[in-house]
Amino acid sequence: MPGAWTQLFYHIVFSTKNREPQISPDLEKRLYPFIGGVVRDLRASLVAINGTADHAHLLVHGRADSAIADLVRHVKSRSSKWVHEEFPACGAFGWQEGYGAFTVSRSRVDDVERYIAAQKTHHQRVDFKTEFLALLRKHGLETDEAAIFS
Repeated sequence: MPGAWTQLFYHIVFSTKNREPQISPDLEKRLYPFIGGVVRDLRASLVAINGTADHAHLLVHGRADSAIADLVRHVKSRSSKWVHEEFPACGAFGWQEGYGAFTVSRSRVDDVERYIAAQKTHHQRVDFKTEFLALLRKHGLETDEAAIFS
């Protein structure tokens, strides 16, 4: 059979540098569409994006011939550079090193999409650290909290 037939969805989470509240509503309105363009440039599809002032969640439909690490690296570096160029007052803007990326079954894509859409409401009750540690546990990635949030 020629070709590759894949269904690869990733829930990607990363925070701003030092988890500082750097994503204002005005920045968010332009940043998220820009990130969508970066994802498209990488020949993937952005299914959903949302977050709060200190982190972002993406649901990406990826390709079998590209590594998720490369996609995240490009999204973070290109968006950070763009923020510095377009919003000179945001000179301290940056993304934290590292990220979480979790595979999503096609049967759960709608659930993850709803979860991402509800981020602002969700974070009225739960902070980012608690959420991220819960995502790691949910996906069987037990790790040292101090190592993640140092």
